[in-house]
Amino acid sequence: MKQMSTQTSPRTSRLQGLDLARYLAFVGMVIVNFSIAMGAEGGTGLASLLTGALEGRAAATFVVLAGLGLGLSAARNTSRTAFTTLKRALFLLVIGLLNMLVFDADILHYYAFYFFFGSLMLPLSNRALVGSILLLNLAAVVMVLTLNYDAGWNWESFTYTGFWTPEGFVRNLFFNGWHPVIPWLGFLLFGVVLARLPLAERATQRKLALFGGLALGAASLLSTALTGWLAPYDPTLEALLTTSPVPPMPLYTLAGLGAASLVIGLCLMAQEPLARAGVLAIITPAGRQTLTLYIAHILVGMGTLEALGMLGNQTPAAALTASLLFCAAATLYAILWAKVFKRGPIEALMRALAG
Repeated sequence: MKQMSTQTSPRTSRLQGLDLARYLAFVGMVIVNFSIAMGAEGGTGLASLLTGALEGRAAATFVVLAGLGLGLSAARNTSRTAFTTLKRALFLLVIGLLNMLVFDADILHYYAFYFFFGSLMLPLSNRALVGSILLLNLAAVVMVLTLNYDAGWNWESFTYTGFWTPEGFVRNLFFNGWHPVIPWLGFLLFGVVLARLPLAERATQRKLALFGGLALGAASLLSTALTGWLAPYDPTLEALLTTSPVPPMPLYTLAGLGAASLVIGLCLMAQEPLARAGVLAIITPAGRQTLTLYIAHILVGMGTLEALGMLGNQTPAAALTASLLFCAAATLYAILWAKVFKRGPIEALMRALAG
Protein backbone atom coordinates (compact mmCIF):
# COMPACT_ATOMS: atom_id res chain seq x y z
CA MET A 1 0.00 0.00 0.00
CA LYS A 2 2.83 2.38 0.81
CA GLN A 3 4.45 1.78 -2.59
CA MET A 4 1.15 2.44 -4.41
CA SER A 5 0.74 5.74 -2.58
CA THR A 6 4.23 6.80 -3.67
CA GLN A 7 3.47 6.02 -7.29
CA THR A 8 0.16 7.85 -7.50
CA SER A 9 0.94 10.96 -5.50
CA PRO A 10 3.28 12.73 -7.97
CA ARG A 11 0.56 13.26 -10.58
CA THR A 12 -1.89 14.57 -8.00
CA SER A 13 0.65 16.91 -6.44
CA ARG A 14 1.86 18.01 -9.86
CA LEU A 15 -1.65 19.14 -10.80
CA GLN A 16 -1.95 20.96 -7.50
CA GLY A 17 1.32 22.73 -8.24
CA LEU A 18 -0.04 23.92 -11.57
CA ASP A 19 -3.18 25.19 -9.84
CA LEU A 20 -0.92 27.13 -7.48
CA ALA A 21 0.91 28.63 -10.47
CA ARG A 22 -2.40 29.60 -12.10
CA TYR A 23 -3.49 31.26 -8.87
CA LEU A 24 -0.27 33.29 -8.63
CA ALA A 25 -0.53 34.30 -12.29
CA PHE A 26 -4.13 35.38 -11.72
CA VAL A 27 -3.14 37.51 -8.70
CA GLY A 28 -0.39 39.10 -10.78
CA MET A 29 -2.83 39.94 -13.58
CA VAL A 30 -5.26 41.52 -11.10
CA ILE A 31 -2.50 43.70 -9.66
CA VAL A 32 -1.43 44.90 -13.11
CA ASN A 33 -4.97 45.49 -14.43
CA PHE A 34 -6.14 47.30 -11.29
CA SER A 35 -3.06 49.50 -11.44
CA ILE A 36 -3.84 50.48 -15.05
CA ALA A 37 -7.55 50.98 -14.38
CA MET A 38 -6.87 53.08 -11.28
CA GLY A 39 -4.31 55.26 -13.05
CA ALA A 40 -1.61 54.21 -10.59
CA GLU A 41 1.27 53.54 -12.97
CA GLY A 42 4.65 55.09 -12.30
CA GLY A 43 6.42 55.89 -9.05
CA THR A 44 9.40 54.34 -7.31
CA GLY A 45 7.89 52.74 -4.19
CA LEU A 46 7.65 49.04 -3.41
CA ALA A 47 4.10 48.77 -4.78
CA SER A 48 5.16 50.41 -8.04
CA LEU A 49 8.22 48.18 -8.40
CA LEU A 50 6.13 45.05 -7.77
CA THR A 51 3.54 46.08 -10.35
CA GLY A 52 6.25 46.85 -12.88
CA ALA A 53 7.88 43.46 -12.32
CA LEU A 54 4.54 41.70 -12.90
CA GLU A 55 3.53 43.68 -15.98
CA GLY A 56 3.48 41.34 -18.94
CA ARG A 57 5.05 38.48 -16.93
CA ALA A 58 1.87 37.41 -15.13
CA ALA A 59 -0.18 37.31 -18.34
CA ALA A 60 2.60 35.43 -20.16
CA THR A 61 2.71 32.85 -17.36
CA PHE A 62 -1.05 32.45 -17.66
CA VAL A 63 -0.77 31.72 -21.40
CA VAL A 64 2.09 29.25 -20.85
CA LEU A 65 -0.07 27.44 -18.28
CA ALA A 66 -2.92 27.33 -20.79
CA GLY A 67 -0.59 25.70 -23.31
CA LEU A 68 0.61 23.28 -20.64
CA GLY A 69 -2.98 22.25 -19.96
CA LEU A 70 -3.60 21.84 -23.68
CA GLY A 71 -0.50 19.67 -24.01
CA LEU A 72 -1.45 17.47 -21.05
CA SER A 73 -4.92 16.98 -22.51
CA ALA A 74 -3.46 16.12 -25.91
CA ALA A 75 -1.24 13.48 -24.33
CA ARG A 76 -4.42 11.60 -23.40
CA ASN A 77 -6.34 11.98 -26.67
CA THR A 78 -4.93 14.18 -29.44
CA SER A 79 -7.81 14.03 -31.94
CA ARG A 80 -10.52 14.66 -29.36
CA THR A 81 -8.46 17.38 -27.70
CA ALA A 82 -8.11 19.29 -30.98
CA PHE A 83 -11.86 19.21 -31.66
CA THR A 84 -12.79 20.17 -28.10
CA THR A 85 -10.19 22.96 -28.13
CA LEU A 86 -11.68 24.44 -31.31
CA LYS A 87 -15.13 24.54 -29.67
CA ARG A 88 -13.70 26.15 -26.55
CA ALA A 89 -11.84 28.68 -28.70
CA LEU A 90 -15.18 29.74 -30.18
CA PHE A 91 -16.65 30.03 -26.68
CA LEU A 92 -13.72 32.19 -25.51
CA LEU A 93 -14.02 34.38 -28.61
CA VAL A 94 -17.68 35.15 -27.82
CA ILE A 95 -17.00 35.75 -24.11
CA GLY A 96 -13.94 37.84 -24.89
CA LEU A 97 -15.69 40.08 -27.41
CA LEU A 98 -18.52 40.64 -24.95
CA ASN A 99 -15.91 41.50 -22.33
CA MET A 100 -14.31 43.98 -24.75
CA LEU A 101 -17.46 46.07 -24.44
CA VAL A 102 -16.48 46.92 -20.86
CA PHE A 103 -12.71 46.22 -20.73
CA ASP A 104 -10.47 47.24 -23.62
CA ALA A 105 -7.52 45.14 -22.43
CA ASP A 106 -9.41 41.82 -22.59
CA ILE A 107 -7.18 38.79 -23.18
CA LEU A 108 -9.86 36.12 -23.72
CA HIS A 109 -10.52 36.82 -27.40
CA TYR A 110 -6.77 36.49 -27.98
CA TYR A 111 -6.88 33.17 -26.15
CA ALA A 112 -9.45 31.97 -28.67
CA PHE A 113 -6.92 32.35 -31.47
CA TYR A 114 -4.02 30.99 -29.40
CA PHE A 115 -6.06 27.84 -28.86
CA PHE A 116 -7.20 27.72 -32.49
CA PHE A 117 -3.67 27.80 -33.87
CA GLY A 118 -2.31 25.75 -30.97
CA SER A 119 -4.76 22.91 -31.61
CA LEU A 120 -3.66 22.77 -35.25
CA MET A 121 0.00 22.61 -34.19
CA LEU A 122 -0.35 19.89 -31.56
CA PRO A 123 1.05 17.15 -33.83
CA LEU A 124 4.32 19.07 -34.31
CA SER A 125 7.52 17.91 -32.65
CA ASN A 126 9.17 19.88 -29.87
CA ARG A 127 11.83 21.06 -32.31
CA ALA A 128 9.17 22.35 -34.69
CA LEU A 129 7.33 24.10 -31.86
CA VAL A 130 10.51 25.82 -30.65
CA GLY A 131 11.25 26.82 -34.22
CA SER A 132 7.76 28.27 -34.50
CA ILE A 133 8.36 30.34 -31.36
CA LEU A 134 11.54 31.76 -32.88
CA LEU A 135 9.80 32.51 -36.19
CA LEU A 136 6.94 34.28 -34.39
CA ASN A 137 9.43 36.57 -32.65
CA LEU A 138 11.32 37.23 -35.88
CA ALA A 139 8.03 38.11 -37.56
CA ALA A 140 7.17 40.48 -34.70
CA VAL A 141 10.45 42.37 -35.21
CA VAL A 142 9.94 42.60 -38.98
CA MET A 143 6.38 43.86 -38.50
CA VAL A 144 7.44 46.56 -36.02
CA LEU A 145 10.15 47.74 -38.42
CA THR A 146 7.92 47.80 -41.50
CA LEU A 147 4.42 48.65 -40.22
CA ASN A 148 2.99 51.49 -38.14
CA TYR A 149 2.80 50.14 -34.59
CA ASP A 150 0.95 53.25 -33.38
CA ALA A 151 -1.94 52.74 -35.82
CA GLY A 152 -5.25 52.89 -33.95
CA TRP A 153 -3.70 53.82 -30.60
CA ASN A 154 -4.21 56.83 -28.39
CA TRP A 155 -1.41 56.21 -25.91
CA GLU A 156 -2.53 58.95 -23.53
CA SER A 157 -5.90 57.30 -22.84
CA PHE A 158 -4.89 53.74 -23.85
CA THR A 159 -7.84 53.55 -26.23
CA TYR A 160 -7.84 51.81 -29.62
CA THR A 161 -9.75 53.27 -32.57
CA GLY A 162 -11.24 50.97 -35.20
CA PHE A 163 -11.12 47.73 -33.23
CA TRP A 164 -14.59 46.74 -34.45
CA THR A 165 -13.69 47.20 -38.12
CA PRO A 166 -12.24 44.22 -40.08
CA GLU A 167 -8.93 46.00 -40.68
CA GLY A 168 -8.60 47.24 -37.12
CA PHE A 169 -9.57 43.90 -35.61
CA VAL A 170 -6.99 41.97 -37.64
CA ARG A 171 -4.30 44.59 -36.97
CA ASN A 172 -5.01 44.55 -33.23
CA LEU A 173 -5.24 40.75 -33.09
CA PHE A 174 -2.02 39.91 -34.88
CA PHE A 175 0.17 42.99 -34.59
CA ASN A 176 -0.35 45.83 -32.11
CA GLY A 177 -3.03 44.79 -29.61
CA TRP A 178 -2.38 44.20 -25.92
CA HIS A 179 -1.57 40.50 -26.49
CA PRO A 180 -1.10 40.00 -30.25
CA VAL A 181 -0.98 36.49 -31.70
CA ILE A 182 2.43 37.40 -33.14
CA PRO A 183 4.39 36.66 -30.98
CA TRP A 184 2.14 35.75 -27.99
CA LEU A 185 1.13 32.43 -29.54
CA GLY A 186 4.70 31.39 -28.70
CA PHE A 187 3.86 31.34 -24.99
CA LEU A 188 1.11 28.79 -25.56
CA LEU A 189 3.39 26.67 -27.75
CA PHE A 190 6.06 26.76 -25.03
CA GLY A 191 3.47 25.41 -22.60
CA VAL A 192 2.77 22.51 -24.97
CA VAL A 193 6.51 21.74 -24.98
CA LEU A 194 6.60 21.81 -21.16
CA ALA A 195 3.66 19.38 -21.02
CA ARG A 196 5.85 16.77 -22.71
CA LEU A 197 8.44 16.91 -19.92
CA PRO A 198 8.38 14.67 -16.83
CA LEU A 199 7.06 17.47 -14.63
CA ALA A 200 6.54 15.21 -11.62
CA GLU A 201 10.31 14.63 -11.35
CA ARG A 202 12.19 16.92 -8.99
CA ALA A 203 15.11 17.23 -11.42
CA THR A 204 12.79 18.68 -14.08
CA GLN A 205 11.29 21.10 -11.57
CA ARG A 206 14.75 22.32 -10.56
CA LYS A 207 15.78 22.79 -14.19
CA LEU A 208 12.63 24.79 -14.91
CA ALA A 209 13.27 27.10 -11.97
CA LEU A 210 16.97 27.47 -12.88
CA PHE A 211 16.30 28.09 -16.58
CA GLY A 212 13.55 30.53 -15.71
CA GLY A 213 15.70 32.55 -13.34
CA LEU A 214 18.61 32.67 -15.78
CA ALA A 215 16.39 33.61 -18.74
CA LEU A 216 14.65 36.35 -16.77
CA GLY A 217 17.97 37.78 -15.58
CA ALA A 218 19.60 37.48 -19.00
CA ALA A 219 16.73 39.32 -20.70
CA SER A 220 17.02 42.23 -18.28
CA LEU A 221 20.81 42.43 -18.50
CA LEU A 222 20.85 42.16 -22.30
CA SER A 223 18.18 44.84 -22.62
CA THR A 224 20.09 47.24 -20.38
CA ALA A 225 23.48 46.56 -21.97
CA LEU A 226 22.38 46.60 -25.62
CA THR A 227 20.24 49.69 -25.14
CA GLY A 228 23.21 51.51 -23.62
CA TRP A 229 25.53 50.47 -26.45
CA LEU A 230 23.30 50.74 -29.51
CA ALA A 231 20.51 53.23 -28.76
CA PRO A 232 22.81 56.30 -29.05
CA TYR A 233 23.54 55.31 -32.65
CA ASP A 234 19.90 54.67 -33.55
CA PRO A 235 17.16 55.60 -31.03
CA THR A 236 14.65 53.34 -32.81
CA LEU A 237 16.65 50.32 -31.62
CA GLU A 238 15.50 50.99 -28.06
CA ALA A 239 12.00 49.74 -28.91
CA LEU A 240 13.47 46.50 -30.25
CA LEU A 241 15.52 45.87 -27.11
CA THR A 242 12.85 46.37 -24.48
CA THR A 243 11.60 43.74 -22.03
CA SER A 244 8.30 45.63 -21.82
CA PRO A 245 5.20 43.89 -23.25
CA VAL A 246 4.47 46.89 -25.51
CA PRO A 247 5.79 46.26 -28.10
CA PRO A 248 6.44 42.55 -27.41
CA MET A 249 9.96 42.11 -28.75
CA PRO A 250 12.24 39.02 -28.41
CA LEU A 251 13.77 40.06 -25.08
CA TYR A 252 10.27 40.48 -23.66
CA THR A 253 9.42 36.96 -24.87
CA LEU A 254 12.60 35.65 -23.23
CA ALA A 255 11.64 37.40 -19.98
CA GLY A 256 8.07 36.08 -20.18
CA LEU A 257 9.21 32.51 -20.83
CA GLY A 258 11.71 32.82 -18.00
CA ALA A 259 9.11 34.13 -15.56
CA ALA A 260 6.70 31.33 -16.47
CA SER A 261 9.35 28.63 -16.11
CA LEU A 262 10.51 30.06 -12.79
CA VAL A 263 6.98 30.22 -11.35
CA ILE A 264 6.00 26.76 -12.59
CA GLY A 265 9.22 25.17 -11.38
CA LEU A 266 9.00 26.76 -7.93
CA CYS A 267 5.30 25.92 -7.56
CA LEU A 268 5.92 22.28 -8.45
CA MET A 269 8.80 22.15 -5.96
CA ALA A 270 6.77 23.81 -3.19
CA GLN A 271 3.56 21.82 -3.67
CA GLU A 272 4.24 19.05 -1.17
CA PRO A 273 5.22 21.23 1.83
CA LEU A 274 2.38 23.64 1.02
CA ALA A 275 -0.06 20.73 0.81
CA ARG A 276 1.07 19.45 4.21
CA ALA A 277 0.67 22.94 5.66
CA GLY A 278 -2.88 23.17 4.30
CA VAL A 279 -2.07 26.13 2.04
CA LEU A 280 -2.97 24.36 -1.20
CA ALA A 281 -6.41 23.49 0.11
CA ILE A 282 -7.05 27.23 0.39
CA ILE A 283 -5.56 28.21 -2.96
CA THR A 284 -6.38 25.42 -5.43
CA PRO A 285 -10.15 26.10 -5.62
CA ALA A 286 -9.37 29.57 -6.95
CA GLY A 287 -6.64 28.15 -9.20
CA ARG A 288 -9.28 25.95 -10.84
CA GLN A 289 -11.72 28.82 -11.42
CA THR A 290 -9.45 31.39 -13.00
CA LEU A 291 -11.72 31.96 -16.02
CA THR A 292 -14.61 32.88 -13.73
CA LEU A 293 -12.36 34.99 -11.53
CA TYR A 294 -10.87 36.79 -14.53
CA ILE A 295 -14.35 37.92 -15.58
CA ALA A 296 -15.18 38.74 -11.95
CA HIS A 297 -12.15 40.99 -11.48
CA ILE A 298 -13.47 43.15 -14.32
CA LEU A 299 -17.22 43.13 -13.67
CA VAL A 300 -17.16 42.95 -9.87
CA GLY A 301 -13.71 44.28 -8.95
CA MET A 302 -13.47 47.19 -11.37
CA GLY A 303 -17.21 47.77 -11.11
CA THR A 304 -16.80 48.31 -7.39
CA LEU A 305 -13.85 50.62 -7.94
CA GLU A 306 -15.93 52.65 -10.38
CA ALA A 307 -18.79 52.89 -7.90
CA LEU A 308 -16.32 54.15 -5.29
CA GLY A 309 -14.87 56.70 -7.69
CA MET A 310 -11.44 55.07 -7.65
CA LEU A 311 -10.83 54.64 -11.40
CA GLY A 312 -8.05 57.15 -12.03
CA ASN A 313 -5.57 59.30 -10.10
CA GLN A 314 -4.84 56.66 -7.45
CA THR A 315 -1.50 55.77 -5.87
CA PRO A 316 0.31 52.47 -6.58
CA ALA A 317 -0.14 51.53 -2.91
CA ALA A 318 -3.92 52.05 -3.17
CA ALA A 319 -4.07 49.95 -6.34
CA LEU A 320 -2.06 47.15 -4.74
CA THR A 321 -4.26 47.20 -1.63
CA ALA A 322 -7.43 47.04 -3.75
CA SER A 323 -5.95 44.16 -5.77
CA LEU A 324 -5.06 42.10 -2.73
CA LEU A 325 -8.45 42.73 -1.12
CA PHE A 326 -10.21 41.53 -4.27
CA CYS A 327 -7.97 38.44 -4.52
CA ALA A 328 -8.67 37.60 -0.87
CA ALA A 329 -12.42 37.89 -1.50
CA ALA A 330 -12.11 35.82 -4.69
CA THR A 331 -10.18 33.11 -2.83
CA LEU A 332 -12.85 32.90 -0.15
CA TYR A 333 -15.60 32.76 -2.77
CA ALA A 334 -13.82 29.95 -4.63
CA ILE A 335 -13.48 27.88 -1.45
CA LEU A 336 -17.18 28.22 -0.65
CA TRP A 337 -18.24 27.56 -4.26
CA ALA A 338 -16.05 24.44 -4.49
CA LYS A 339 -17.81 22.95 -1.48
CA VAL A 340 -21.00 22.74 -3.54
CA PHE A 341 -19.94 22.67 -7.20
CA LYS A 342 -17.13 20.87 -8.99
CA ARG A 343 -16.38 23.75 -11.41
CA GLY A 344 -16.69 27.50 -11.44
CA PRO A 345 -19.78 28.95 -13.16
CA ILE A 346 -18.02 30.08 -16.36
CA GLU A 347 -15.97 26.86 -16.48
CA ALA A 348 -19.17 24.82 -16.12
CA LEU A 349 -20.87 26.83 -18.86
CA MET A 350 -17.92 26.31 -21.20
CA ARG A 351 -17.91 22.58 -20.50
CA ALA A 352 -21.66 22.35 -21.11
CA LEU A 353 -21.46 24.22 -24.43
CA ALA A 354 -18.06 23.13 -25.73
CA GLY A 355 -17.36 19.79 -24.06
